[in-house]
This record gives sequence, C-alpha cells and structure tokens, in this order.
Amino acid sequence: MTTGKVGGDLSLDDGREAARLVALNLLATLRRELGSLDRVVRVVKVLGMVNCVAGFGESPGVINGCSDLLVEVFGSAVGSHARSAVGIFELPFNIAVEIEMICEVE
Repeated sequence: MTTGKVGGDLSLDDGREAARLVALNLLATLRRELGSLDRVVRVVKVLGMVNCVAGFGESPGVINGCSDLLVEVFGSAVGSHARSAVGIFELPFNIAVEIEMICEVE
C-alpha cells in the first residue's frame, strides 16, 4: 500500500506506480472471485481517486498506471474502458490511490 500525497510526498511516477499496484490487487480479487480472468468479457469503467496536494492537475496521468496495465493484461478489445480520474484532498489511511473498477463477466 502506497501512502502519501501525489505532488507532495510522491511524484507523478510514484502515483502511477501506486495505481498500477492497485490494479494488480483488483485483478487478484477478480481472479479469486471468478476462478479465472478469462471470464472477464470487458472492463467497463474505472474510477480513479488520487490523494494529492492542492493544484495537482495530473490525476489522469496517475490513473494511467491502472489503465495501461488493464490493456496489457486483457488487450485493447477487453481492457479499454471509460474512465474518470479525480484528485481529492484525502483518502482513508492516507493511501495515495483508490480505484473502483466495473467489469462485465460471463
């Protein structure tokens, strides 16, 4: 778990890596619940929240860490998705990135 504020304690690259780690955790959860990632028909939407300092405007760049990984894992046909990326002042336990993912599964 990566903690701190992007644009303050953490660089953009640190935030991007944190988003990638969150995506890996999301995939691990999906695999555990579904038995296989092969059951994922498509990633529908990702909502990424970035714990950042005031004035930090690169939240979409941070969430690219998640989006890029999903396309790497599933390919562009399944892994491409709608996305929202927002910067917020505080997340629970001071985590750097929180991501919600909606998938269509068979």
